[in-house]
Amino acid sequence: MSTVGERIVNAAASSAAETGRDGRSRGITFVVGGREEHASWSELLTDAQGVAGALAERGIGPGSHVALLGPTTRQHVTLIEATWLSGATLVVLPLPMRLASVEEFVAQTRRRIAQADVDLVIVDPDLAVFVTGEPSEAPTIGYDEIGRAAFVAPLVDPRSLALLQFTSGSTADPKGVMLPHHTVCANLDAIAHAARVDRSTDVLVSWLPLYHDMGLVGFLLLPMSTGCSLVLGAPQDFMTAPSQWMEWIARYRGSLTAGPNFAWVLATRALRRSDPLDLSSLRVALNGAEPVDPSAVANFVDAGRRHQFKPGAVFPAFGMAELVIGGAFPEPGRGLVVDHVDRALVERSGVAVPAAPGAANAVAFTALGHAVPGLDLRIVDPQTLDVLSDRHVGELQIRGTSVTPGYYKRPDANGELFDGAWLRTGDLAYLIDGELFVCGRINDVIIVGGRNIFPDEIERAVARIDGVRAGNVIAFGVAGRSGKESVVVVAEVRTDDVTLVRKHVAERVRDTCGVPPKDIVLVASGTLPKTSSGKLQRSACRSHYLAGAY
Repeated sequence: MSTVGERIVNAAASSAAETGRDGRSRGITFVVGGREEHASWSELLTDAQGVAGALAERGIGPGSHVALLGPTTRQHVTLIEATWLSGATLVVLPLPMRLASVEEFVAQTRRRIAQADVDLVIVDPDLAVFVTGEPSEAPTIGYDEIGRAAFVAPLVDPRSLALLQFTSGSTADPKGVMLPHHTVCANLDAIAHAARVDRSTDVLVSWLPLYHDMGLVGFLLLPMSTGCSLVLGAPQDFMTAPSQWMEWIARYRGSLTAGPNFAWVLATRALRRSDPLDLSSLRVALNGAEPVDPSAVANFVDAGRRHQFKPGAVFPAFGMAELVIGGAFPEPGRGLVVDHVDRALVERSGVAVPAAPGAANAVAFTALGHAVPGLDLRIVDPQTLDVLSDRHVGELQIRGTSVTPGYYKRPDANGELFDGAWLRTGDLAYLIDGELFVCGRINDVIIVGGRNIFPDEIERAVARIDGVRAGNVIAFGVAGRSGKESVVVVAEVRTDDVTLVRKHVAERVRDTCGVPPKDIVLVASGTLPKTSSGKLQRSACRSHYLAGAY
């Protein structure tokens, strides 16, 4: 077994004499705020070792917990690497998504610091106001206060914690997922194998936040620990101008990239307005972190045709923090595969019976590939925990080398997290010859007249209406007469003609699930509750609705 720090050191050494496609030494190119800065992995390692030495002088080492709060910069990445080199456990704190909720952000940040038993908080000076002021909190220093010192590599147990990754909080309060070094390394090996990562040719391109598992592990630690080239932008740059993502891929000949479904919707719009780009180098365009909309994927493929995008690069995948990041990957180069099933049968009997594509009774679920090496998947009845056969919908359970040992100091939650050696994901899904199809979250299913209605399908349909903001629709159930549930839709809009939008939403919901919505709430941009990583929070939205907040 190896540690994350050992992987980083070995990768920097082995890639020191190698160059990438652009002739530069292998490393990381920062493209933040319109400026470019390149550092080889060996240069970054030298900087990080000096910081790790300074951390050791402050008493930080194996067993310590270090929290970082800052934007995507070279300094922030150096601190991430230095924390692992020091042998300490890394806790990357989320940045505020919406400045209108500063008080809530401050409270959540301080809760995470306390929950994670943090020994030292290192913060960007511009964000210091969010974590200082409480005498009982962990010591806090600024990025510019650390200094440098001689580095002596500590002895680190591969079974010790490399990372405390807080869950997104999309379905419950964020919890610290414990990820030991051997677990992280196992998943790094698994996803590199499943995605056929080649250090000599691959260039990863990312703007994903570094406090999210997909950004931190999948698109920072993976290249950092393998020596692949990385082009790293910032989330705020992408959100300001989504076209930059595709421009970086074209400019740097990116071969692997990733984003949640809403990001691909924004990229589709950008490509339709953009001058021709060369996206032919892209071989893995991973869509994950939130439900994959087949229509959104098809739209991106269509928009990418004149930009030389290869449809086979589409890569819908499944992952979660409790697995480090990667859970199920498709075969690279396969592209989008969809399973069309009979809507009435899957909703009433929980069996995904094939239906003709385009039929009125058909609903489509995206194929998410097979378990990455080291993991096993199974589907069980959520109540009896009996294992179900192919095409029977139940709870997805996972076991294997990269499954978390549990949530940090949360015995209450850990008691419900496992079924023996199997991780209970809380996702409704089915398998076909080992391939995964996810239908939705168990706790989010809307039960109407004995039917299990999946809110994801309603949300995707409503999001395609003109005037509705893509990726900003939430559907949920509320108690109606005789205990029956009714459908409520809350959507952010970007038009003043709300009467017409409301009419179209009602029609779209009826067409999608055959049930008229009890209520349609149209709200302004930035209103829907989201997690730190941008995921919609259905439970919080439902609570706000019931409390009369809309």
